[in-house]
Amino acid sequence: MPITFAILKERKNPPDRRVVFSPEKLKEAASMFPEARFIVESSDIRVFPDSAYTDAGFEVLEDVTEADVMLGVKEVPVAALIPNKKYFYFSHTIKKQPYNRKLLVAMLERNIEMYDHETIVKQSGARLIGFGRYAGLVGAYNGFRALGIRDGLFKLPKVEHLADLDAVKAELDKIKLPAIKILLTGTGKVAKGAKEILDHLKIKEVSDALYLTSQFTEPVYVMADVMEYSKRTDGKVGDKYAFYKDPRPYESNFMPYAAESDFFIAGHFYGNNAPYLFTRADAKKENFRINLIADISCDIDGPVAATIKSSTIADPFYGYDPKTEAAVTMDAPGAITMMAVDNLPCELPKDASEGFGEMFLEHVIPAFFNDDERGILKRARISTKEGTLTERFSYLQDYVSGK
Repeated sequence: MPITFAILKERKNPPDRRVVFSPEKLKEAASMFPEARFIVESSDIRVFPDSAYTDAGFEVLEDVTEADVMLGVKEVPVAALIPNKKYFYFSHTIKKQPYNRKLLVAMLERNIEMYDHETIVKQSGARLIGFGRYAGLVGAYNGFRALGIRDGLFKLPKVEHLADLDAVKAELDKIKLPAIKILLTGTGKVAKGAKEILDHLKIKEVSDALYLTSQFTEPVYVMADVMEYSKRTDGKVGDKYAFYKDPRPYESNFMPYAAESDFFIAGHFYGNNAPYLFTRADAKKENFRINLIADISCDIDGPVAATIKSSTIADPFYGYDPKTEAAVTMDAPGAITMMAVDNLPCELPKDASEGFGEMFLEHVIPAFFNDDERGILKRARISTKEGTLTERFSYLQDYVSGK
């Protein structure tokens, strides 16, 4: 029996135009795996119209309940969940997010096998697929857009009004930057996406030592890894991999950067028990120089203390007043201008979908036809068709039980 995969219509509001597979990539998947059947749920919001899928030779249907495996991007509303199916989407449940507890409970009650895109990882735990690069690209661009608006330097259009990444880069070619110092945290896909923007702007990358001790007559940036902005509390030499396993023996070493930076792009991954980069008290200090933050990671009340709320694609900027610790206008005197949009890749749906499909075809689809030889499905499965959590995700039991 062939396995039938369905490309789902996105039902979350505000609408998300991304999709797991572009028509072109789906065609490639169908030719690589003739034993698979792919159908597409009709959608009027998807970045690729239904006609693009029918032109590529796929059935576009109003009802895809016949499929075995459902492929979506964002959370599927509880009412739309079909029992006894396999689902792939970002469920936002693995960190015990309170707002999605009912969703995980519903999947267990309906004997759904849930695979979260976030849990598709290598044996080492490193993620294999995601929209990180596109979050980084759009987040960095939006930070420069905020700078242009706030300081009256230039006007960049919103990414959602541009056709694709090439058009985004063409807009950046038109701007001239002042001699600012930019701090980029992280070394993963998000940070690399942001770096792509900095490098496209031909901003000079400098070493930590130079960045922390010098002033420049041109814009510069430094890419700081977790061991640069964190240090052991006992004064011993830190170890990145030990930090990832248990960050509790570490404290923040961020203030030397905060004293030397104008613009901070937060592209780091933040794990449980990791120290905050800076606190609200830190932001009140005289030597806290940062006045613009593009928080791509966007953990509310988390490691970036100025991120007191997320912003939206429609209204992406706000100000954080360090004195009152409240949200103000983006250009209020003494405020830190914030960009904290939590769904940045939605602004670049075509490129983001094409990139995502490439990774999904490389890592996930083959696992259905090679007995999951790399253990990708086994590691990613959160719930079973018997309505229980898998061993790997048994830590979610108290969350499911509402304790």
